[in-house]
Amino acid sequence: MRRFPPLNGSIVKDIELSLLSAVVFAVCATLIMSGYDLGVTLLYADIHQYGLWYLGVSFVAVLLLQDTYFYFIHRMFHHPRLFKWAHYGHHRSGEPTPWSSFAFDPPEVIAQALFFVVIVFILPLHFITLIAILMVMTVWAVLNHLGFEVFPSSFKSHWLGKWFVTATHHSIHHRKYTLHYGLYFTFWDRLLGTQDPNYENDIPGLSD
Repeated sequence: MRRFPPLNGSIVKDIELSLLSAVVFAVCATLIMSGYDLGVTLLYADIHQYGLWYLGVSFVAVLLLQDTYFYFIHRMFHHPRLFKWAHYGHHRSGEPTPWSSFAFDPPEVIAQALFFVVIVFILPLHFITLIAILMVMTVWAVLNHLGFEVFPSSFKSHWLGKWFVTATHHSIHHRKYTLHYGLYFTFWDRLLGTQDPNYENDIPGLSD
């Protein structure tokens, strides 16, 4: 029988926090569905209600809104008075690993999950759009915590690629803490001075 190496303590803690995150997101999903059943959300099931074009527009709009929300919440949780109890769990393992993708302390996971509870009350969203956003969020988080880069080294300096958060981009955040707070895009980091000026140069520690 094949034996697997024991998990170190930080990974075990990451798994525990990830399970907690899953529970919080599940509770929020229940709230959203309850609101839909009561007819108080702006979720809709008829794909033609707003037209096919709106699926794409609303998808991009939510990604931009979530990225903006994430940037400022994330940066706030790095404040010395909040970091220890609100965000330390995500950084416990030092270098990012897939296990740390959703390893959030309770205040942070509640803040992140509440975004979806609120957005369905202020923006009409088809269920397909909401599910697609959740899938992109999950896959993007895992890719950015792999510990190695899946994109070619030239991607971070490409005219389009430089606007996206990658594993290389996010690993700098885990090492330097005061840089790179974005979720999907580097826009806010660039605009507000939290982008590493050396990011587009070759950065050791990640392999292509």
